[in-house]
Amino acid sequence: MQDVAVGAASLIYAGAVLNAFQVLPGGTTLIAQRTLIWPSLFLVLSLCVPLLVPALKKILARYVWMSFQAGFGQTPISVLTGVGLLAAAALFIYWQVWAVGHGGRYPAGVFSGYAAGIGILAAQAVLVRALETVPEVRQQIEERE
Repeated sequence: MQDVAVGAASLIYAGAVLNAFQVLPGGTTLIAQRTLIWPSLFLVLSLCVPLLVPALKKILARYVWMSFQAGFGQTPISVLTGVGLLAAAALFIYWQVWAVGHGGRYPAGVFSGYAAGIGILAAQAVLVRALETVPEVRQQIEERE
């Protein structure tokens, strides 16, 4: 489920960036800065910091494990909820881009925030892989399958 969430979020982001290049004013350099360059920094930080800071890694690993034990990502309802949240975030990005053409503010922050979210999802996916290598955890995972 974590890998699917990262993939879906990345595809949504790519679509939003392509849309931004078609809609936003300011030229290619400005759009690239606001949709690719600055957001990539937030993505890398939100991916690396939780994996490199032991206390954050422990908290995030605990969250991932508790989510698994609660059944999140294992039932059709929870998968649809996760996809629904990603879709809602995508709609928000598209709305922000659309609003620029109607007097709204330039949507630089929404791209950085979404990229940071992708980074956290990716960190969770990495932690899932690490958890799967723990024999006790692996046994519990296999019992649920």
